[in-house]
Parts: sequence; structure tokens; C-alpha cells
Amino acid sequence: MEKEFSRVHSASDITISVIILAAGCLLVALPVSTPVNILGFFLLITGLVLALILRTGYKDETGERFSKTEKFFPAHCRDSVCKALPSSPDSIDFAEENKGNGLRVDAFFNARTGNAYVRVYEYVPYTYQPCTEVMKIDPDKAKKLLSK
Repeated sequence: MEKEFSRVHSASDITISVIILAAGCLLVALPVSTPVNILGFFLLITGLVLALILRTGYKDETGERFSKTEKFFPAHCRDSVCKALPSSPDSIDFAEENKGNGLRVDAFFNARTGNAYVRVYEYVPYTYQPCTEVMKIDPDKAKKLLSK
């Protein structure tokens, strides 16, 4: 299964940007002192920049939206992590998590549909290269992996 995920705006991204923009507009529109107007312009610019660059959601080629979690493991855990993912993802030794960054496990989850996908990346100097295909997993068996 060759599945690609692209970054998109999530509902929280849009909400944060709109709130900051509204606060900036309000401060600029009110007849108050100059420092408050300057703060309003700063909030307007910040809200616009966030609206353009903040993208924490993900979607696949079908348009289904996902949230992403990343877990990092030492490189020596590669075989055990890759073997555990298809059948029992919660059997991964999470005591080894964050003790190295040789492996990155990306987990994409849609709570509405219950679809979950994972992919393992291996660190090659300056970049992470995929070392497994995108795998569909059972979200009931991968609660530790899907939690933030």
C-alpha cells in the first residue's frame, strides 16, 4: 500500500489564527493609545503569518484527515519495532522510547473513522529515510503508539 500524507490546516489551526486576527482587529479599531494600536498591528501580522504557515493536520489522497504522533527509538530497536507493528503494536518496548533517535515511528490516526496507519523511518545522516511501507494497524491494539 503506497499511501502519502500531506500537511493541511486543522480546525485548531484555523481557530487560533481567527482568534488572534480578531483580537488584532479589535485593538486597531478601538480609539485607544498608540501602544495598544501597535500591539493590535502586531497581532494582525502574527495572525496572518500563522494562517499561512501553521499546518498541524494531515490528509491522505482520499481526503481523509488524520492527526499525527511521532515516537523515537534507538537504532538497535529496529527489528523488534518492525516485527511488532503489524500484529501487536503495544508489545513494543516503550521503555526504550526517547533514548535515541535512530528510528522514528510516525502514526496517523483518524478518531472518527478509526483508521490508523504507521510507518518507520531510519535516521541516515541529515534525514530520515523510510525503512517500512505504510501499514494499516488496529487502533485498539496500538493505544500506546497513538497517544501523544
